[in-house]
Amino acid sequence: MIAKLRPFITAFSILAIGFATNANAQEDAWRFQLTPYVWMTGLAGDVRPLATAPTISTSRSFNNVLDDLDGAFFMAGSARRDRLVLFGDITWASLSHESTLLPGVAIEGKLRQRSLTAAAGYQVVNTSSQYLDLLAGARAWRIEAEVDVPALGVGASETERWLDPILAARLRSTWSPQWSTLVHADIGGFGVSSDSTWQVVATANYQINKALHLSAGYRHLAVDRDESGTRIDISMSGPLLGATWRF
Repeated sequence: MIAKLRPFITAFSILAIGFATNANAQEDAWRFQLTPYVWMTGLAGDVRPLATAPTISTSRSFNNVLDDLDGAFFMAGSARRDRLVLFGDITWASLSHESTLLPGVAIEGKLRQRSLTAAAGYQVVNTSSQYLDLLAGARAWRIEAEVDVPALGVGASETERWLDPILAARLRSTWSPQWSTLVHADIGGFGVSSDSTWQVVATANYQINKALHLSAGYRHLAVDRDESGTRIDISMSGPLLGATWRF
């Protein structure tokens, strides 16, 4: 009887080894994803672009920001190998606004904001429905401010650059074959460069196919820095829409 079953046992063993080898290869292989997204953010806070300038308080809805928006770009991405996680996020936005200083005298202002977040970590929880990553990294900022009064022939500009350490956690929960949620939270600064920076992102994600997911959610990003007479205490928050390509 065993002799008759030996060909089937051999074939099953070869198949099982093949599946195990393929699974190990998948764990050892790098997996990547890129997510371009649209962030419909409002803006609130205090800005003092120059040590000699007054502090300007602002609170602008997304519609107001959109009126002043010259351009914007947002992209997030990650790479994974087994439980190793690499994460990155890029934001860039350029705003300009014109108002009247005196009758017939206009004042023009421009603000350009760039940030790059990079972190690495480990997936500490990996179950059939819950995946938790803990990461450490940094967020680099570059903020340029310009103020011009063309009628008087005067103007000023300032560029601030700094790097904040951050700690982050990312929790992905699977609720069905198509639906999942993602919560990302990080905190940093710790007085190293800025007094503090933190953000929270929450999205609901729908799987179109293995390579493409669509996302909708909300993001809040804040930074507080007072250095050499300049001050930046800004929070940006609003809904977002994104598409994730996995490969």
